[in-house]
Amino acid sequence: MSQSFDPSDLDTDSDDDTTVLFTVDPHNMTAAQFTALGVSRVAYVKPVMNNGARAFAIHAADGTAMALAGDEQVALAAIVQHEMLPARVH
Repeated sequence: MSQSFDPSDLDTDSDDDTTVLFTVDPHNMTAAQFTALGVSRVAYVKPVMNNGARAFAIHAADGTAMALAGDEQVALAAIVQHEMLPARVH
């Protein structure tokens, strides 16, 4: 059973350093919920085929295509270089 989650319910003003772990289904999230999670700071790398060759697509967390790299490590490094958090999608 999936539980609804609203990131705005988190107390981000607390001095507590507790890490909160949760699982959400991005297919059921609103744009406001993505924004609350820091969508502008997260990008994911997805293996793809490009002209018959393996490549790695870089997408914003909302699915917007951002770039294409020939190597996964290059894709991850590009995300970090732009001060974003990388995530892998398999």
